[in-house]
Amino acid sequence: MTMLNPSQDRIASSFAGISLNAWRFLVIAAVAALVLIGLPFLLSGFQTSVLAKVIFWSIAALGLNILVGYNGQFSLGHSAFFAIGAYTMAILLSKTGIPYWAIVPMAGALCLVAGFLFGLPALRLEGHYLALATFALAVATPQLLKVDAFESWTGGVQGINDLDQPAAPFGLAFLTPDRWAYFFCLLWAVPLFAIAWNLLRGRTGRAIVAIRDNPIAAASMGINVSIYKSLTFGVSAMYTGIAGALSVVVTPFVSPDTFDFLISVSLLVAIVVGGVATLPGAILGAFFIQYVPTYADRISHAIPWAVYGVAIIAVVYFMPGGMVGFLRWFWLSVRRRLMPTRLVSTGRPGTG
Repeated sequence: MTMLNPSQDRIASSFAGISLNAWRFLVIAAVAALVLIGLPFLLSGFQTSVLAKVIFWSIAALGLNILVGYNGQFSLGHSAFFAIGAYTMAILLSKTGIPYWAIVPMAGALCLVAGFLFGLPALRLEGHYLALATFALAVATPQLLKVDAFESWTGGVQGINDLDQPAAPFGLAFLTPDRWAYFFCLLWAVPLFAIAWNLLRGRTGRAIVAIRDNPIAAASMGINVSIYKSLTFGVSAMYTGIAGALSVVVTPFVSPDTFDFLISVSLLVAIVVGGVATLPGAILGAFFIQYVPTYADRISHAIPWAVYGVAIIAVVYFMPGGMVGFLRWFWLSVRRRLMPTRLVSTGRPGTG
């Protein structure tokens, strides 16, 4: 049996001075980029619009996952922040001359402040008490949007429906409004996921997870639990608010009844089905909440929500770690069977 000494093993595990793991990451990233760029040109306008919805739902699910999965706080009120982001985009588009691309960060900043301020009094609440407080926020927001005092801004019960879908910049005729909405959402999703990945891998991320695992131990290590919890709530709300603003770019219409409590439930389903405390889980969960209800309606027009519920139960039962957990298990199983174990020489005679 051929054995490799340590120097040969290092050469075999790299190519052109770059490790094989790095090459594997670059190849996967290149293939993913080609797929993401090419898909809108292979699909119809409606299918491209649905994919754009998947993108902003994944951003919103990522925001909730940061709060629930990584920090251990439970929220049923993220539909409120989604509504704030959407109405910020719609109001500023209809009332001012601010370009839509500049409104997105403004919506995110507004939700960051709102989430941080809401997180301060919520520090006294935990578990089901916090869930009830956030539930109250989700239920109250659509009603507040209908108040007569705000009707000149929010449009009241009718909402704001005189918006136009943004056209592609620089006169790019091959980018239809649906395609441009897709790429615009993608331009926001990629850096937002990269920021979340970098944030959660650093000291801040370790502090956030430490608070989730044991807040008393985290406080004893010098972590300001109150500030980190409030900031995490704010960052989570910011991601959801940006997703809400992007939703108006994809579908230029807002109405109070479209931001009901069901959005919060759907986001919670997305992170549980996709994988709690995982970044790819937000993407897989977004696909689930966007496509599965549609197919459930095709299976049965009479009881589509029952079919959807059965699908959720099946995923939770057979994939307790979510889709990401199942894919990891599947990959490790295939790798054990297909990849031979490399033998490294120990330098002792008689080994082999």
